[in-house]
Amino acid sequence: MQQPLYILAGGSSRTHGQAAQDSNIRAGKAVASAVRTTLGPRGMDKMLVDSSGEVVITNDGATILQKMDIEHPAAQMIVEVAETQEEEVGDGTTTAAVLTGELLAHAEDLLEQDLHPTVIVEGYTEAAKLAQEAIDAQVLDLDLDDRLLEKVAESSMTGKGTGDVTADILAKHVVKAVRMVHAENDGRFDRDDVRVMTRTGASSSATELVEGVVIDKDRANENMPKTVEDATVAVLDVKLDVRKGEVDTEYNITSVDQLDAALKAEDDELRGYAKVFTDAGVDVVFCTKSISDRVAGYLADAGILAFKSVKKSDARAIAHATGAKRLGTTKDLDASDFGHADSVSLKKYADDELTFVEGGSAAKAVTLFLRGGTEHVVDELERAIEDAIDVVAAAIDKGGVVPGAGATEVAIADHIRAEAAGIEGRKQLAVEAFADAVEALPRTLAENTGMDPIDALVDLRARYESDGVAGIISSGRSGEIGDPVDAGILDPAAVKREAVESATEAATMIVRIDDVIAAE
Repeated sequence: MQQPLYILAGGSSRTHGQAAQDSNIRAGKAVASAVRTTLGPRGMDKMLVDSSGEVVITNDGATILQKMDIEHPAAQMIVEVAETQEEEVGDGTTTAAVLTGELLAHAEDLLEQDLHPTVIVEGYTEAAKLAQEAIDAQVLDLDLDDRLLEKVAESSMTGKGTGDVTADILAKHVVKAVRMVHAENDGRFDRDDVRVMTRTGASSSATELVEGVVIDKDRANENMPKTVEDATVAVLDVKLDVRKGEVDTEYNITSVDQLDAALKAEDDELRGYAKVFTDAGVDVVFCTKSISDRVAGYLADAGILAFKSVKKSDARAIAHATGAKRLGTTKDLDASDFGHADSVSLKKYADDELTFVEGGSAAKAVTLFLRGGTEHVVDELERAIEDAIDVVAAAIDKGGVVPGAGATEVAIADHIRAEAAGIEGRKQLAVEAFADAVEALPRTLAENTGMDPIDALVDLRARYESDGVAGIISSGRSGEIGDPVDAGILDPAAVKREAVESATEAATMIVRIDDVIAAE
């Protein structure tokens, strides 16, 4: 008899054919369904508890999927879709995840009808191109003034625990922050220049915009001043301590005079740091490395405010805001090495003291100082603000805005169906399935708002045919069909483009898999 031939290592498993496709599609659909109920202004939150007992309460799609600790490789691809959406445009993570799940669900139906996976992939790819055309056609011919951008920011934050009144206040802060950074960087937006700092102890309406940098750092010595006006600022990447040699050495001291000389040399070196900054007219020192207690004392005697072990990201922001250079030495300093701030001050919040660096001469960094009643509130508020900053920047830099509230998805589905009639062969079925998958988004919005999803979808199609735009407008305890532009519900076109692109890529990749080989 012929002996069996073993190719895989012992303990390896293999799933192939329809069984592999079914497993991957089911996993993708399960992940998408986990975040479906969070979509829209009436979406619900999820409470996630990890093995150590840490609790996260959020309805941010990317955060939910990251915290779920998903192991299935196909399901992990849905997580990657959300992460890509978050990195590229900052919002629409739930939309991208739900769309991916719907594309997989419709692909499953097509596979049962004996459509080849390659045909489905070709159909989805062609439909995605048609979707991008529809998005471009929906871009509103409006001036992106502050009020319009505030509506974009509000639309992003709605349903994320900010409340209607607070969302309006926060949106104004977000737009002002983005506008300031744009203006100071000659129309270029660097995301790192808009920072977010959170503290509990007040309502979210107490949030303020700081024209500068806020860092969680106290003085190196309690005798240093708490406030310095019209400050000359130095940013260091060097230790302010006694120098040490590269190799271990020993010194044999045989007299008191030699000991006194050694101690005096050490003291002169430490005093020299304070003298260097005093002579250069420096008022405030931010150091990313250590400052010895004796040097801190000498700096305090000289009236210099100093901070040690500053995070590199904070040092970079301070240097950017004040115009200072990051120095790796204290020798041969020049006036051009230092920056300027209108004020550097310490303010107490509960048990913590925070440092505010305001009115920097370069003024290229701003900080949104968020307040909230509890840690869970400020954490979710921070996620909402981060998304709002990203969508405002995307609206300015990446192609304008489109109607929200599911209106753009209705337009996409209508355009794809209109073009599908001209597509020959079985591929037409995949193109039409793509349109059905996109329409699942407004249907989900309607369901989460409390409307009957089927009736709402029928009404949306009819309203779109008559008016050219129709969306799900949240009203009272339920919702209604209306014009999202009139209601001020707007989304960046870039969010829709990225969601369609990333969801299509993930879904087609999963559909093409027919063999899963897993090691032990």
